[in-house]
Amino acid sequence: MKKLKLHGFNNLTKSLSFCIYDICYAKTAEERDGYIAYIDELYNANRLTEILTETCSIIGANILNIARQDYEPQGASVTILVSEEPVDPKLIDQTEHPGPLPETVVAHLDKSHICVHTYPESHPEGGLCTFRADIEVSTCGVISPLKALNYLIHQLESDIVTIDYRVRGFTRDINGMKHFIDHEINSIQNFMSDDMKSLYDMVDVNVYQENIFHTKNVAQGVRP
Repeated sequence: MKKLKLHGFNNLTKSLSFCIYDICYAKTAEERDGYIAYIDELYNANRLTEILTETCSIIGANILNIARQDYEPQGASVTILVSEEPVDPKLIDQTEHPGPLPETVVAHLDKSHICVHTYPESHPEGGLCTFRADIEVSTCGVISPLKALNYLIHQLESDIVTIDYRVRGFTRDINGMKHFIDHEINSIQNFMSDDMKSLYDMVDVNVYQENIFHTKNVAQGVRP
């Protein structure tokens, strides 16, 4: 896709949200309680803050504020408000490919946020235990938050991952023409590395005319 010369700031809002599930079967109440305690400590507010802070580094965002909270009996939430950094247009990469894990990628953000909420839970009588985390990366500007997708899935390894990406609003070029998306995308899968994709069976449900994209990933050997 040819780069657009815009009139003013890029007003498109790009939101990446995904829900991850980790599943465990516990034979006894002690094993169940142990799993919940383990997963709650592994993904406490401090650890989640570290993950989201690194996410900001990957997409080149300035952190304005961090709000975090651990909950009783379990669960945690972290929300980071971020702003834009000056971007050299020559450094902007709009192509479809997986984002990096630890390396830095610049982005152009305004009135944007990154948040995560966790929900450890277990069946009161059966042995099924699950850990769910909801994550959203929402940005305004020229770079898609999909650049952080590969890193986040790597950090929160899970059995099931459902991913949604949508582009809202419109921006104008210098001739006044409205544009409802500013980059090419055929599938969220194109932003995941081959190693990551090899771990999951994947299904896409996309509504291209509405700029809505959905991918469901189920770890191989897991029945959803």
